[in-house]
Amino acid sequence: MRVVIADDDVVVVESLRIVLDAQPDIEVVGCGTDGTDAVRLAADVAPDIVLLDIQMPGMDGLSAAERILATPVPPRVVFLTTFSDDEYIVRALALGAAGYLIKQDVAGVAPALRAVMAGRSVLEGEVLERAVALGADGASDTAAEKPDLTTIFPQLTDREREVVALIAEGLDNREVAAAAYMGEGTVRNHISSILAKLHLRNRTQIAIAFWRALR
Repeated sequence: MRVVIADDDVVVVESLRIVLDAQPDIEVVGCGTDGTDAVRLAADVAPDIVLLDIQMPGMDGLSAAERILATPVPPRVVFLTTFSDDEYIVRALALGAAGYLIKQDVAGVAPALRAVMAGRSVLEGEVLERAVALGADGASDTAAEKPDLTTIFPQLTDREREVVALIAEGLDNREVAAAAYMGEGTVRNHISSILAKLHLRNRTQIAIAFWRALR
């Protein structure tokens, strides 16, 4: 597989380059220090995977991923970051990223990238299946069969499960209301019920629970 790395820490970039280039099935075809570099390299060298940091000067990783994934035949995007914040994870997955890894064990990056190339996603180092199956080019296939949420959250009503899925896509309350044809007050009531039934604290945890339930 062909990999591009973008991280503002040059030590991290060099460490990843050495570790990944030592793998017989991985070739690092470009390195950058910010999101602008990542977008340019994704267009210039046509990698299979772009490995991105989240917080970088100039264009950050999330903005870069949005641009990269909007191209006609996008590479897979995997985030590698020190930030395990739930909101970052939700935003990354909602954008269509194939993985979100924490910078703890560089040696674990190569196996995670192989899982991504096999059509799976990785979240904080653990392999999970996406809610929407990945197509051959790594892009989300919106026509793919959606998971049966009744088996994931049987304690929720159908409308509550619908709200959970929309929150997991990164929609705010107003957008959920529009998509589900309900008032914002009704959405808030559903969210309160979901939090109580799933023993969660906020809507971000709802989204994380959804993604992790798909393992």
